Amino acid sequence: MIDRRSLIRNSSAAGFGALALAAVSSGTEMAYGATDSTSHHGGGNGFPANLSRTERKHLKIFDELDFEVFTGQKWDRLHESHARNIRVNWPDGHFTDGIDKHIADLAALFVWAPDTRITEHQFRLANDQLTAVTGAMKGTFSKPMPDGKGGYIKPTGKSYSLPMATVGIWNKRNTMEEEYLFWDNQSFYAQIGLG
Repeated sequence: MIDRRSLIRNSSAAGFGALALAAVSSGTEMAYGATDSTSHHGGGNGFPANLSRTERKHLKIFDELDFEVFTGQKWDRLHESHARNIRVNWPDGHFTDGIDKHIADLAALFVWAPDTRITEHQFRLANDQLTAVTGAMKGTFSKPMPDGKGGYIKPTGKSYSLPMATVGIWNKRNTMEEEYLFWDNQSFYAQIGLG
């Protein structure tokens, strides 16, 4: 049996791929998602019939998280998908603890790219208390970006479009207690003109 937490924690895209393969080989089918944020609702769109009620609920909550809460910056609703003490593991290797810190980090993305959004979920996996979802994150570097030293980086006006993945470990209250975010930071910075 694969230790999912250590696999996710200690690797990146290769780990995500191995996790997906392990889930599929253990009987979990890929749940192909909606092609865009306008068609993700209704009738279990994109979910295979063999998901448990809990697995289906987690994937539906996750769709709403990306397409409505994140994209719409509805931070007062983040508790619907995230536990108060959530640990979030970011693509650059750092992690944060707590929903308030996570909200602050997410909101900071919109300061310099107000049109940041998740536009699609290509596929979704669910296996018991684990979900893995791939998507596309897009935005435009159109406003000054805080540099962390009290100054700003001038906007380049360049857009970005990144494949991303999120792996969530859910608790019995149907909120994520741990979240792993994956995207290619090198490509991200190159696309917005900072790489």
